[in-house]
Amino acid sequence: MVAERIVEIFEQAGVTGCLHVVDLDEVGGGAGSGEPGGGREVALRADEQVVIASIFKVLLVLEFARQVVAGQLDPRERVLVTAADRLGGWGIAGCADDAEVSLRDLAYFAMSVSDNTAADLLLRRVGADVLPMLAAELGLPRTRIVGGPRQLVETMLADVGARTEADFARIFPTLPPERIRAMRMFDPAHTTSSTAREITRLLGLIWRDEAGPPEACGMVRGWMARQLFWTRLASGFPPGVRVAGKTGTLPGLHLEAGVVEHPDGGRYAVAVFVRARQLATRRIDVDLAMGQAARTAVEALRAG
Repeated sequence: MVAERIVEIFEQAGVTGCLHVVDLDEVGGGAGSGEPGGGREVALRADEQVVIASIFKVLLVLEFARQVVAGQLDPRERVLVTAADRLGGWGIAGCADDAEVSLRDLAYFAMSVSDNTAADLLLRRVGADVLPMLAAELGLPRTRIVGGPRQLVETMLADVGARTEADFARIFPTLPPERIRAMRMFDPAHTTSSTAREITRLLGLIWRDEAGPPEACGMVRGWMARQLFWTRLASGFPPGVRVAGKTGTLPGLHLEAGVVEHPDGGRYAVAVFVRARQLATRRIDVDLAMGQAARTAVEALRAG
């Protein structure tokens, strides 16, 4: 009945979706165990392979935090961000001038405003080849990491026949929807992808200090709690309920994964990934439906 209600919420917003919500304090299986865990859950197409876009940044900052705690990286190391480094999106990408920031602040920007430039620079320092190994270590066999934001941009340009981002901005709006949906950025087999169930597993490992040293996991939780976007998961819950999350967005794709913490100590990992028929990236009705679906599932678990 809960899954049926969630399907109704999605249908009213004109979307289809995948959802997985699990009680974190009832899940078994530690890092590397490969066990899915046995906690109470609400699942809707939770094992479907889907594009996760910027949600991959959770793995990125986790690896960064692990390297910091291991003494491999100095979080205060300075990075000069130039015009050649800037990608589209929020944060440093919008700067008109060169900026100098620390590695730690790159991680903050990557999580708080989903800064693609910050994530790309951090990925260069951490090592792109390390993330697939981290996913395997954490027992996430269906989490597929294909490069970072820069690789995604290069794929998008190639798919529309554009040489520059300016060319892309001119060509993309003229393309028919079927041509856009055929781009590799929408195909889980050709871009970074995972499942809703594996993403909630990742969050559970982080929240239970099983994804690395407790200090590293705490850093990731802190950054996720500072995300500025509130219209998706957080919109579904009343004041006093803490939501830490990470969004992902592509035309027609609205994604978020996070952890909901109630004042009584209840903790629930949530992944809601929806696809809209329209290709707009700003749909407040879709965002609010995601929050409503998340709350419906969490309340069902809390009610037993």
